[in-house]
Amino acid sequence: MSARLLVTDDNPLNVKLLSAKLAREYYTVITAENGLETLEKAVSEKPDLILLDVMMPGLDGFETCRQIKANPATQGIPVVMVTALSDVQDRVRGLDAGADDFLTKPINDIALMARVRSCLRLKSLMDEWRMREGNSAMMSDIDDDSLRSGQIILLDDQPHEQSIIKKHILHAGMVCHAITTSAEIEPLLARERIHTIMINLNLIGEEGLRVCANLKANESTRHVPVIVYADESELGKIAKALDIGANDYIFKPVDPHELQARLRTQIRHKRTYDRLRLSYEKNMAMAVTDPLTGAYNRHYLEKNAPRLFNRSRATKRPISIVMLDIDHFKKINDSYGHHAGDQVLQELVRRLNNGLRFFDMVVRMGGEEFALVMPEAPYSAAMSAAERLRASICNVPFDIRDPQIEIPVTISVGVAGADEGEESAEILFRKADAALYKAKEAGRNRVIGEKET
Repeated sequence: MSARLLVTDDNPLNVKLLSAKLAREYYTVITAENGLETLEKAVSEKPDLILLDVMMPGLDGFETCRQIKANPATQGIPVVMVTALSDVQDRVRGLDAGADDFLTKPINDIALMARVRSCLRLKSLMDEWRMREGNSAMMSDIDDDSLRSGQIILLDDQPHEQSIIKKHILHAGMVCHAITTSAEIEPLLARERIHTIMINLNLIGEEGLRVCANLKANESTRHVPVIVYADESELGKIAKALDIGANDYIFKPVDPHELQARLRTQIRHKRTYDRLRLSYEKNMAMAVTDPLTGAYNRHYLEKNAPRLFNRSRATKRPISIVMLDIDHFKKINDSYGHHAGDQVLQELVRRLNNGLRFFDMVVRMGGEEFALVMPEAPYSAAMSAAERLRASICNVPFDIRDPQIEIPVTISVGVAGADEGEESAEILFRKADAALYKAKEAGRNRVIGEKET
């Protein structure tokens, strides 16, 4: 994966050495000498990853990272802090500042490249969802309390190690689901909102790397963050886990403070991903549905009707159109108010959906006018369905919550059908619309088909 990396260090020799390593892997390298220059280039150059030294004069790496993550324009850029500091407290401080990882000098090349690839993979995923959503906001409004209340799956079949790590997770205020086999993961994901999965790479009963690979290959689990843990001597295995798709790692013996910091980071990523996906799905729904009633909108109909009609024509299967209109809807609004009118529209769509097959399409054409597209329904069946819907609406008044009243509602309906799919969408809609007009002229609260006009 090609990418632009920003390397910051006040020591020119360190910059040169790290840049050379990255360039050998065909990354484009940008450099900075201090924190202020890093902040400027993060905005102007838009790197895909920042490798940031901690011990710099003026603005140190911790504060630089904090400002990068506080700026909406740069907070989505992964930051890996690179330093000679090896104390656990320094790693925790860097993670709490928003860093995605903390590499200690001298840098192990295997660990460096595995971490770079892992961070770039995460950024690519988040960028895709932000682009779909059309929103650059990331995580600035995810509060600290929510990061301390995540649900964690802990997969470890060694009772002593599992007990220690579970205690650390619980002490952090998080929920820990401790399990001993990977077969227990999917049922837990189906029941609970899981934020992170922790896996011991040295499982006895199964291969930890294989578990990671299966999780990342499965559509239902691939976006749940995974943290692996192993001895520091097993760096090659950890690097392999990162390449498979694991999101983070921690060495044994596990320090509780570092574990909490890494869990908070992954919970933040999971909640950000979930928020972006939910927002995208809502936007997609709004693009094709009427926000008041939940019925499909005219735009969706125009995009999908040709496909349905082409299929009917190709297979010589029937398709029917029903046009309907609420009778005297203006009087409802004038008498009971627009809020009551909105509730009438919502209840109408609910009754239409309940009275139709799941694959029939209910479309709000505008105002109080609706269209029903009924694939595989011949003209006679559509007429029967239309009459059944009309009766279900006029026979039971609409129960309105605000104000608490019952409103009698009737509809006028026009039906057109092509029993062998021979008609185009345009012609059939025109026939159904003409039949609806005849139903209104004939006194409303009735169904008229194209063959009766």
